[in-house]
Amino acid sequence: MSTTFDALIIGTGQAGPFLAVRLSAAGMKVAVVEENKFGGTCVNDGCTPTKAMIASAHVAHMARRASEYGVLLEGTPRIDMQGVKARKDEIVRSSSESVERSVEGLRDGRLYRGHARFTGPDTVQVNGEALCAEKIFLDVGGRPRIPPMPGLDTVPYLTNVTMMDLDFVPEHLLVVGGSYLGLEFAQMMRRFGSRVTVVEMQPRLVAREDEDVSLAIQEFLRDEGISLRLDAQCLSARQEANGLSVELGCKDGPPREYGTHLLLGVGRVPNTDDLGLDAAGIHVDKHGYIEVDESLRTSNPHVWALGDCNGKGAFTHTAYNDYEIVADNLLANAGRKYTDRVPVYALYTDPPLGRVGMSEADIRKHGISALVGKRPMTRVARAVEKGETRGFLKIHVERDSKRILGAALLGTGADEAVHSLIDAVYGQIPYTGFQRHVRIHPNVSELLPTVLEELTPLT
Repeated sequence: MSTTFDALIIGTGQAGPFLAVRLSAAGMKVAVVEENKFGGTCVNDGCTPTKAMIASAHVAHMARRASEYGVLLEGTPRIDMQGVKARKDEIVRSSSESVERSVEGLRDGRLYRGHARFTGPDTVQVNGEALCAEKIFLDVGGRPRIPPMPGLDTVPYLTNVTMMDLDFVPEHLLVVGGSYLGLEFAQMMRRFGSRVTVVEMQPRLVAREDEDVSLAIQEFLRDEGISLRLDAQCLSARQEANGLSVELGCKDGPPREYGTHLLLGVGRVPNTDDLGLDAAGIHVDKHGYIEVDESLRTSNPHVWALGDCNGKGAFTHTAYNDYEIVADNLLANAGRKYTDRVPVYALYTDPPLGRVGMSEADIRKHGISALVGKRPMTRVARAVEKGETRGFLKIHVERDSKRILGAALLGTGADEAVHSLIDAVYGQIPYTGFQRHVRIHPNVSELLPTVLEELTPLT
């Protein structure tokens, strides 16, 4: 005997709860299954806690720089990591409980706490109870990837999840992975007082970004005292008397790096390996991501996959957009597709990187004749006034159509300023039209039209 619902939602990340509320409001009988923490990665182990801790690290950094602004503080600022953690924990608790309350308050809905596993095309089992639904939605997220590094099983290591439990400052943190996750933690912990070494297998950090972006990030991280070991190959770990070490095989520098703690920041994998997907006829790719069509429907017509588990974004904002696409298509026959969205994201180092649209590599790959405008933050009044002049503003446009193709904004406020360009990229408006819009002074965004006055051919 099974309990039947109109819709069954597995997981409560950034797509599932919103979908549950909307389908419930539309009159559907909805069940939600959650086996762990409400809110998924973003609320518990990702955006919310890391940005809370980055905020604390920024305050520490600015306290050390106070004299530059004519502010004199007595003594050296001290870090209370237990206080940092308590502040972060309270923010996470409030956010998670808010998600939980929204699910518990569903009209004609039911919450199941446990692990869901498919037993058939439209049926799952939770705590021994069979649940059946005409429509099933997977929002099961992902988890830290543990690389097959020799010796890793002999040393203790941290991930982005277990980093959230630290209430002390590591003496020397080795960060394996010089990309988005690893760099945010590296800078944060350096500002809390750790010695930090970043180990990256590629020749430069955040290798997916344009080379000038990578080099600028490397420069300001090094200036903060972070050691970078790039082009590191054949990594292996080893326990040492006073901590651990990682063998690098780098072309430059010592062949082994010693530290007290190790953080793995080498990506994530989807939580799809224990859902019984075969029983439901749901296909996954070679990396375990659930294969979906443009409307996010899986190979099983009863099932949709949203968020990190479908491999189509891996951001909170793309997961939320997945919810919007699915809900609009189901309730309003909107014909929305995930392929309609423009790439947009941020790297929350300080200064941050805001990215929208095509990179230089994308432009060259598609053979587009393009122009580029670039302006250093030293020539942005707002940045000068704030004393934060690292980075630059860079925008690409198509030569013939004059449409804005994309931008890489690296500097103070760039994670906000990039939003000025999102509608321009979506609308494919010519940059000459974008330039006519009056902006507030003093602000980083006001210089974006000026960047477009200095266009040169992209070589």
